[in-house]
Amino acid sequence: MQRLNAEELLARLVSYPTVAGTSNLALMQFIADYLEQFGAQVHLMTGPEGDRANLFATIGDPSVPGFILSGHVDVVPAGEPEWKDDPFEMRHDEDRLIGRGTCDMKGFDAAVLSAVPDLATMALSAPIHIALSYDEEIGCKGVPHMIAALPKLCAAPLGCIVGEPTGLRPVLAHKGKAAMKLWARGVSGHSSRPDQGENAIHALLPVLNAAAHQADTLKSDGQDDRFAPPYSTLQIGVVQGGQAVNIIPDHAQALIEVRGIPGVDPQVLLEPLVESGGPNVKAELISTYPALALPADSGLAQLMTTLTGVAAIGAVSFGTEAGLFQQAGIPSIICGPGDISRAHKPEEYLTRAELSAARNMILNLGQSLAS
Repeated sequence: MQRLNAEELLARLVSYPTVAGTSNLALMQFIADYLEQFGAQVHLMTGPEGDRANLFATIGDPSVPGFILSGHVDVVPAGEPEWKDDPFEMRHDEDRLIGRGTCDMKGFDAAVLSAVPDLATMALSAPIHIALSYDEEIGCKGVPHMIAALPKLCAAPLGCIVGEPTGLRPVLAHKGKAAMKLWARGVSGHSSRPDQGENAIHALLPVLNAAAHQADTLKSDGQDDRFAPPYSTLQIGVVQGGQAVNIIPDHAQALIEVRGIPGVDPQVLLEPLVESGGPNVKAELISTYPALALPADSGLAQLMTTLTGVAAIGAVSFGTEAGLFQQAGIPSIICGPGDISRAHKPEEYLTRAELSAARNMILNLGQSLAS
């Protein structure tokens, strides 16, 4: 396999339709093969699902504390009719590189991979690690398995840079998140005889009422002006149940998420909902990750300001795996190319200039570590 530039690599990454919840093994094998030809030490780690893997690679000496470049390879579905062509075949429109995942966040991944041949020639005093995870889009499900394996793969890292789209400006904080499914079982029957059945939707109503009350309560609880809105939030995202208006519904479910400001455990915000459910209501935590809060005067924040030439900003509204790395004792920050407003939309794109700037930032990191 020959060396590929950042744009060629991005096109290759986009061509793998790694929608969250589906296999990414073919893509991860391509990346592993590409990295190994430049001397990187590569570890592919299959998750418990069996058809998805994390990848952790090191350029330099893994026994020395270094820095992690973290990204995810999964993308959201691309079924919107507004796509002008195949979303998994990257297109060019002047300076725009269009395709699902170009901005969120295979563009950062491609920038990292394109820098590896150059990084491999540098005499790095500290290693650079590449951490690529799966199923970030459905709750950062893959990365905890990789973080758990880090003590066997490298010395305790000095910091982690998560390349989500921030306009290549370092970001210090994001909210934590937890998502829960609650469901009720009833007994179906003819709607003319509700006394002979059990209405599952009715059983779920106390939980929905508690959720709406909790959402209102959070508006006046703890505040953090770095965020918009400046408080923790809760929303009922999905409610499903029943078959027809004249059938007593024997099933109902709701999907509910909370986003907690730093210092607030998002799972705790869900506890009143669980407590409000009766004996016929069950609850299951779907996903969770903690908030991120990096001090503005930290060494990692100062390093990123030096690498990018711009000062860090306080916070973003979306979440990332950075909170999980921080929870594991690794200082973390968010900084990547593109704009989050383009993500999860038809005709998603990254510009050539943004891709090039991300690659230069990574090379700047390598040069700062070159002895």
